[in-house]
Amino acid sequence: MNIQLIPKSGPQRVLAASNFVYTIGSGLHLTAGVLYFTQAVHLPAAQVGLGLGIAGLVALAIGIGVGHLADVYGARGVYAATLVVQALATAAFVLADGFWPFVAVVCVAAGAKAAGLAARSPLIRHHGGDRPQEFRAYLRAVSNVGISLGAVGAGWAVQVGTLTAYRLMVAGNAIAFALCAVILVLLPPVAPGPAADGPRWSALRDRPYLLLTVLDGIMAVQFKVLTVAIPLWLVDFTAAPHWLVSGTMLTGTVIVIAFQVRVGRTVDSPEAGGRAYRRAGAAFLVSCALVSLSAGLPGWAAASLLLTAVVVHTVGELWHAAAGFEVSFAFAPRHATGQYLGVFGLGAGLAEALGPGLLIALCIGWGRPGWYVVGALFLLTGLAAPAAVRRAGVSRPSADTRRAGRSPRDCEGSRPGRRSRV
Repeated sequence: MNIQLIPKSGPQRVLAASNFVYTIGSGLHLTAGVLYFTQAVHLPAAQVGLGLGIAGLVALAIGIGVGHLADVYGARGVYAATLVVQALATAAFVLADGFWPFVAVVCVAAGAKAAGLAARSPLIRHHGGDRPQEFRAYLRAVSNVGISLGAVGAGWAVQVGTLTAYRLMVAGNAIAFALCAVILVLLPPVAPGPAADGPRWSALRDRPYLLLTVLDGIMAVQFKVLTVAIPLWLVDFTAAPHWLVSGTMLTGTVIVIAFQVRVGRTVDSPEAGGRAYRRAGAAFLVSCALVSLSAGLPGWAAASLLLTAVVVHTVGELWHAAAGFEVSFAFAPRHATGQYLGVFGLGAGLAEALGPGLLIALCIGWGRPGWYVVGALFLLTGLAAPAAVRRAGVSRPSADTRRAGRSPRDCEGSRPGRRSRV
């Protein structure tokens, strides 16, 4: 299977470069963002989970509104504006010396992040070729290269453990977001699409799409397992060395870099997406069980078990991400990509809002039994996904339209089965 390392299209290269810089900053935050507030700012873990939950709730509605703005006024400018806001909010983390200042800055940062994901979706669809799902998978592989680099810097900050080291990490994160916005200047603007007939907020009336959004949101809690639950579990409940926090993140990112595009190409229809969700749920259950067994073991044994759990978890993550890319684009009308993908982003917002508090309460507060409860939640969600995909497909006009995420008129002149090369 031929995989192109650098896209041929100039706009795709700009999007990939911008995404790469962005995720270097994200790698810093994903690896040690929670530890910054618990270890450097000295907020209790429960307060951090509550604050992140509040921020997630604030971000829930923002993605829909900003996605609609990107459809109507042009995605490039709207996306760049969200990056600037995210950079400023992230820089303000250093001023968060208590619970309410922490809540304020993370609410703004989470809102800007959700808005940016929605505003970027029309750019991916416009510049992504015949199958933007594959280009989205390519961007995720690029993202994990950036995240792995950021994780190295975060590992240094965690190992040093001083307030200055953590603040340098925060500054690097903010600078990366700002530079990402600058790179977007090189991207050709996308003209707003024509207004569509029918209800203005059609995505909110599409019940099958909303059901998929909810299921994907529950499954998306798995992202917080690697960035919230495992770091806290490793530091507080195991004898594994603390630098393994970065090691677990790097292990996952290397797997995603190597295999996300390949897995994405195998999930080439909504039905395949439903099956991928099911496999992901099973993998997450196994991973959670392995993490729970790492407590009380010698350091080397705990480290080995945690790394094995991360490998299994990341395999599930590959399937989950590929499934989400496929169904979110395939069932979204082309003229309302920003709006629909903004609605689908509610799932990630749901995970942002409820995931940290849920995982801290179950996995950290309850301990070993909580890991099994979380794993069972993932499994049940995966088992429900294929039926939800079939229900969403019934309301679409044709299989070809569902697969391409376009209207029949948009599909004219395209060759069946043709894929963009990434």
